[in-house]
Amino acid sequence: MVNKELFEALRMFEKEKDIPMEYMLAQIEKAIIIACKNYFDGNEDVVFKADPEKNSFEVKIKKTVVDEVFDPSYEISLEDAEKVLKRKKIAIGDVVEIPLDPKKLGRIAISAARNVIRQGIRAGEKGQSLLEFQSKLGEIVTATVERIDPKSGSATIRIGKSEAMLPHSEQVGCGELHEGDHVKVYIADVKDNEKGPHAIISRSHPDFVRKLFEQEVPEIYDGIVEIKSVSREAGSRTKMAVCSSNPDVDAIGACIGQKGARVNRIVEELGGEKIDIIIYSDEPEAYISAALSPAKVLKVEIISDDSDKKSCKATVPDGQLSLAIGNKGQNARLAARLTGWKIDIRPESGFYGEDEEEEPVAEETAEAPVEEAEAEE
Repeated sequence: MVNKELFEALRMFEKEKDIPMEYMLAQIEKAIIIACKNYFDGNEDVVFKADPEKNSFEVKIKKTVVDEVFDPSYEISLEDAEKVLKRKKIAIGDVVEIPLDPKKLGRIAISAARNVIRQGIRAGEKGQSLLEFQSKLGEIVTATVERIDPKSGSATIRIGKSEAMLPHSEQVGCGELHEGDHVKVYIADVKDNEKGPHAIISRSHPDFVRKLFEQEVPEIYDGIVEIKSVSREAGSRTKMAVCSSNPDVDAIGACIGQKGARVNRIVEELGGEKIDIIIYSDEPEAYISAALSPAKVLKVEIISDDSDKKSCKATVPDGQLSLAIGNKGQNARLAARLTGWKIDIRPESGFYGEDEEEEPVAEETAEAPVEEAEAEE
């Protein structure tokens, strides 16, 4: 059966949706089998052959040749078989393939077949979306803004041929988005549930900064400079620890670029977010001291180096306690996240102020440094 329109539609579908013709033909075959099963009282012994080059396909159902037909869904008389197949060498008991016109399978059977094809199309689209998202997992992509929700501010964006949602809380450094804008996003995760595959996209994720530096700094991309750790409070400040495998390459200098060109491009992409770049060290004392910059650290004492409870004391000049802790404890918090150490920050004199009852401790969730910073000021 020649059906040029069908195959042209399948080719267009393949081009627009990236769903292979072979997949869609398999869905059509599945639908025809179900239609035949409904029409022929359970007989699903169907032969389906398609030839895209000739824009043709054929459908046949297998029946057994008998003397007397008791079940026309499974049986055919010798006379009818010879007539339909136009050949004489047929014997009783042979299983023959009888050509079918799918249009004659009945309204209910055809309706069921259409539903199967629609389900196949939806499954194919979901599968392509999942593959597209998975291929970009852990990478930065440039997406196009399609719609903005006027209430929530969330943006529906298009990544390739798939859609994803960028919540307003993740639009760090974007400014005000408009339809048609191009925005860089990080594919943090890919989920697949009953609603279909969807990407978790972000601009606040620490790895968004990591990937921006990989794109901007050839030494990082080539593996000469390595980003060991990143801690970030999106929209405000990032700390990043780097090291170089080549003694002739300055890791910090490579990240900053000539006259700050490289880091400035990243800061601009992040909407002015501050970025502190420090040298990573295998020595905890040196690493922690660098992490607390711009404050000067006089001494670091290791209290516990247990893998689950790493803690230390960092001594800073009296006049730099507030600098070490940072505004609302931010510098101390970021240093703790960057290094993985709980940091007890102490002034050189040991005197915190008349109203202080606790020593400032920096860890990922620490809030104590906030009070210390205000008291010192």
